[in-house]
Amino acid sequence: MRIRFGYVSQSMSLWDASPSKTVTYTRFSQLPAEERMEKLLTVTAANLANTKRMLHYNIGHEIELYRFSSSIVPLATHPEVRWDFVTPFRDEWREIGDLVKKHRLRVSFHPNQFTLFTSPREDVTKNAVVDMEYHYRMLEAMGVEKESLINIHIGGAYGNKEESLERFQVNLKSLPAHIKEVMTLENDDKTYTTDETLKICQLEGVANIFDYHHHMANLGEASLEQMLPQVFATWERRGLLPKIHISSPKTSSAFRSHADYVDIEFLQPLLELLHSMKQDVDFMIEAKMKDLAMLKLVEDISKIRGVKRISGGAVEWK
Repeated sequence: MRIRFGYVSQSMSLWDASPSKTVTYTRFSQLPAEERMEKLLTVTAANLANTKRMLHYNIGHEIELYRFSSSIVPLATHPEVRWDFVTPFRDEWREIGDLVKKHRLRVSFHPNQFTLFTSPREDVTKNAVVDMEYHYRMLEAMGVEKESLINIHIGGAYGNKEESLERFQVNLKSLPAHIKEVMTLENDDKTYTTDETLKICQLEGVANIFDYHHHMANLGEASLEQMLPQVFATWERRGLLPKIHISSPKTSSAFRSHADYVDIEFLQPLLELLHSMKQDVDFMIEAKMKDLAMLKLVEDISKIRGVKRISGGAVEWK
């Protein structure tokens, strides 16, 4: 069994490397008209440059998984601003994509919690489509849209989970087919359990990202032993390794909050189950300390009897 590891958005090891520098609409609207576009271009250029810094850091440390920031382009989906962020940076987007392809990195996006398809409000669904299109357009500009992922949650229950799940399937029809092809769904920590999310993934033909921490905070009816083989089967259509989100509770009283690092004892039952299944997987680390937490977890897992570290960001367990 092999496990590859990755982290989210920004390396804590690099100085001033945020790929998520922002421009608020309030600030944008206060600028003189002739300065507005220049501001968007300047901030986007900085975010793209820092994204490239992150990729070079990952390549140097043999980290094969990476989640891009959703905030690379400021105000990209704001209804009063929406602008062409591809043409001015065509070379930069392509350079990022070339790095991804040359070094066979696995990359993804995770839009925010407001990108959902369960709302009874039509405008919420329309905004979700706009946001998904924005993320896909970035992947397309890089030239890596076919092998990448855009991961979302199912959304809210709005007082009736059964009706909301039905509405999700109806509203999802608004999403262009080529974007749905790269979409994944993840179980959440309050509303939709692993088994509920899995069922929707099976019905819609999309891959299921399993979040272990969310699962432990929001247990469903079925056991992991029953569900994981089915979760992994949802990845077969795309021919990709199953991807699992990894974090651990901050405290017992703040169980849903992510700790700075990953507690290997919390993770142990999952590791043992995966080992018994001989299942290769990818772990996306969602701990607060990002790459530092990821590197520490690789070291911690490497100390397990029978586990061998095979690169900066991967282990093998015979």
